[in-house]
Amino acid sequence: MLAFELFESIPDPRTPNHSFKHLLVEVLCIALCAVLCGAESFVDMEDYGRAKHVWLRERLGLTLAHGIPSHDTFGRLFSRLDPRAFERCFVQWTQHLHEQTQGEVLAVDGKCVRRSFDTATGQGALHLVSIWAAQARLVLAQQAVDTKSNEMTAVPLLLEMLDIRGCVVTTDALNTQKNVAAAIQDGGGEYVLALKENHRHLFEDVRDYFAWCATQRGGLRRLCDDAAQSREWAHGRHEVRRCFCVQTSPADWPHALQKWPGLQTLVMIERERGQMAPEGQPQGAQPQPTLTRHFYLSSLEPQAQGLMKAIRAHWSIENSLHWVLDVAFEEDRCRVRKDHAAHNFATLRKITLNLLRQDTLLKVGIKARRKVAGWDEDYLLRVLAAP
Repeated sequence: MLAFELFESIPDPRTPNHSFKHLLVEVLCIALCAVLCGAESFVDMEDYGRAKHVWLRERLGLTLAHGIPSHDTFGRLFSRLDPRAFERCFVQWTQHLHEQTQGEVLAVDGKCVRRSFDTATGQGALHLVSIWAAQARLVLAQQAVDTKSNEMTAVPLLLEMLDIRGCVVTTDALNTQKNVAAAIQDGGGEYVLALKENHRHLFEDVRDYFAWCATQRGGLRRLCDDAAQSREWAHGRHEVRRCFCVQTSPADWPHALQKWPGLQTLVMIERERGQMAPEGQPQGAQPQPTLTRHFYLSSLEPQAQGLMKAIRAHWSIENSLHWVLDVAFEEDRCRVRKDHAAHNFATLRKITLNLLRQDTLLKVGIKARRKVAGWDEDYLLRVLAAP
């Protein structure tokens, strides 16, 4: 199994002259199987190992010459394991797991593991920046940063770890930075970057330009290079999205073109949201719709339909990654925090999530899949055998 083979490349943090009973690879294999089956702590890992002792030896081929490691052994090993080496193992595995396609959206965003702080030692909560393949629904890479404001320096380093040629990288407003745009262009990718008040002058120029276009004869559709619209009815809400694109020209946007590598298009997304009237209530009694406008910088050509899809796809990192980690894995409630333990446990969760996402035969959510993996050993083997 490829995930187990890659564990062999991780250096053992235990010194050779220190007597230890359990092989590093075996400890990590038991931990991975335990988290796949619902383990949330090191005590859970020990309990899982004791319950599946025979299966681990007979079906996975683990020697377990000294039995199952104790929860203290799991805790000590995860706290001392080099998190960067573990992350490199994770990235190597995802490169075998996933081949990026032309035009695929790679969303970049950060998440805080809220209860990983330790007041006694002055250790702050762990903050991780991840790269998410929206179509494949896989985590491709992650990196820890000291604070949320440090994301902008970590993102270029993360992008260097991956082959982003032909991909569209999307970010939130915090990571809309010139060095991020340059890193994406240098890597052969394209970008769609959210523009907000943290770039006040450019934001005001773009906002005012689209506002001026709306006041002219013929409105936005006549003055913009392309426009598109979509409608969605769901969860008692009606939402209309309109996308307007303007190609930047040296005459109109000389400073923006000079500062932002590869900039081609300015984008405005207009969202009109309204609540549908409850059954039996007159349509005129429903609340008035709300209208919001959001702005973006892009290196893509002004094709509204494609840009609107890329912007929409970015939010899957919140819905399909961060929300799943909190709900299906209870990440924000986890109190693992000593030394590197929180970081390594977070990496293990993402390996587990990617493995579970590879199985497309079982049509249930991630939390239910973890339960099935604990109940059905054949299903667990199928998940572990992902390429």
